[in-house]
Amino acid sequence: MDFMTLPDGPLTLQNLTVPACLIGTPGDLVPIDLHLREGKISDQPGRPVDLKGAMVFPAFTDMHTHLDKGHIWPRAANPDGSFEGALRTAASDRQTHWDADDVSARMDFALRCAYAHGTRAMRTHIDSIPPQDRISWPVLQEVRASWKGRIDLQAACLVGCEAVERDGSFVQIADLVAQAGGVLGMVAYPVPDLSDRIRAFLDLAWDRGLDVDFHVDETLDPTSEALRMVAQAVLETGFENRVVVGHLCSLSMQAEDRATETMDLVASAGVHVVSLPMCNLYLQDRQHGTPRMRGIAPVHELKARGVNVSFASDNTRDPFYAYGDLDMIEVMREATRIGHLDHSAEDWVEAFTTNPARACGFELPSLKPGASADLVICRARSWTELFARPQSDRIVLRDAVQIERALPDYAELDHLMRTP
Repeated sequence: MDFMTLPDGPLTLQNLTVPACLIGTPGDLVPIDLHLREGKISDQPGRPVDLKGAMVFPAFTDMHTHLDKGHIWPRAANPDGSFEGALRTAASDRQTHWDADDVSARMDFALRCAYAHGTRAMRTHIDSIPPQDRISWPVLQEVRASWKGRIDLQAACLVGCEAVERDGSFVQIADLVAQAGGVLGMVAYPVPDLSDRIRAFLDLAWDRGLDVDFHVDETLDPTSEALRMVAQAVLETGFENRVVVGHLCSLSMQAEDRATETMDLVASAGVHVVSLPMCNLYLQDRQHGTPRMRGIAPVHELKARGVNVSFASDNTRDPFYAYGDLDMIEVMREATRIGHLDHSAEDWVEAFTTNPARACGFELPSLKPGASADLVICRARSWTELFARPQSDRIVLRDAVQIERALPDYAELDHLMRTP
């Protein structure tokens, strides 16, 4: 239940608390009043409502998700919690179950969760190994159209780097992505000719005017250096479209001088980074009982170099991550704990709002007059109150209207979970 029901009509939300960076002022948390009128943030006052110090954020951007995999756990549980177990299980489930009806129903369910939690823009990766590409991309286009005006949805193809060639089936995938207005994506991992494949990938993207999105180095092996190769290729080819890299786990295991060189290359190349700590910690270092190595991306060091750093949900209730609900406040709470975002810079909240929007080319969120009144308001009045509880009684406004936040019942998907 929302902690307050707001009245209709033009409003002035008084006595809100906002991270100062979101309104372009110095400091940590500062008081603010917001005027709402005709779906926008306004400079004209309305009916006053005292929010008693409640924290306000612009609606969130979740820039790395897997909506096509989401919510298959009841029929496709990871057998041992490992990355290899996730790969095998997801591949088997895709081959057995992922027809258009299955993918569509699960994607819509996931989007309803994200919308209720306060997300306004998302990027999803779409498994695009033939023949799945010809099933999932038409579904994506239909779902994106049906959600227009509620969630701005982007999609990136997802294939292994060994499928990337200058001719053959990957060219057809690239054409499909371009026709759908998507983003060219791939998983980069150590293969002998990875550098050549990255360059071929960038050429195909450039020829079609596409941004690119890489999964890189989702491993604790310090010799995995796909990130370094991506940054070098971007610099050497002069690729000017947006480049996003996600995971970067092996970077945390490398010798300091080697990691430093790579991070400098990333900064020079203008590459955007997204860290995915909840999924990474779920999968990593399971073979030794209690995990010792927790390799998330070195976000502090990258941010210090001027790299645009974001955080995102990643997988949801599938073999890669058994939990999650596409809730960016949960991501923010967990990332703060895992990555020690507290006791550091005062602008980390931008890694869940402004930074991902910039990385993907979405409209930047704003609390200035004229911006859409897409807001998330939490009863919490301070960071410790915000992070201590899940804020399940938050208020979500879209175009200044308080939305219904009832989450869909998992039982809706029961008919898809029955296996022969």
